[in-house]
Amino acid sequence: MCVQYLTTINADWVKSHFDLDLPPSNQHDIFPSYPAPIILKSHNTERTAIGLARFGLIPSWAKEESFGRKTYNARVETVSEKPSYRRAWKERHYALALADSFYEPCYESGKAIRTPIRQANGEPMAIASIWDTWTDTESGELIVSFSMITIDASPHPVMNRFHKPEDEKRTVVPLRPDLFNRWLNATPETAKSLLTLDSIPELSFN
Repeated sequence: MCVQYLTTINADWVKSHFDLDLPPSNQHDIFPSYPAPIILKSHNTERTAIGLARFGLIPSWAKEESFGRKTYNARVETVSEKPSYRRAWKERHYALALADSFYEPCYESGKAIRTPIRQANGEPMAIASIWDTWTDTESGELIVSFSMITIDASPHPVMNRFHKPEDEKRTVVPLRPDLFNRWLNATPETAKSLLTLDSIPELSFN
């Protein structure tokens, strides 16, 4: 699970991998409801774009924007079925959330230690996500929001060391660079094949 992460400030990395300009933001320590940069692709125009979106997916039918405070992670096992996520999944609203690190609690010392997890080579990460739009009925504002997808982490040598010993081991899915475009272009039939531990680059923590 991921409730907190640091967005990347490496504009050169974003430019070299996506040919897009990282949007300016004063908020880099991200919690649910905070704006953060994501990359998505329009399957109508085939254009890839980057912009700020709310962390915590707000489905179009939600009554209020606070709904997103409980939908920041979507389980791969049920993402295509849960009412909150199934429209985004079916309509191929696949996105990449850009991060320098994400945090999980480590209990190996006997206490919950907030621990940053990074890519072992020090580069930023692009985390597999889904996005949707929601319109504020009072202001008319169109809000883009997203959720990171999580998978079973029990066999992973790094990610199985987090959370309480008795808790289920889960992880978000930072994708290898060779999978970025495949994820953005995925279909509901092919997307789940990319959401595996094999798709994750080498990770480290300190």
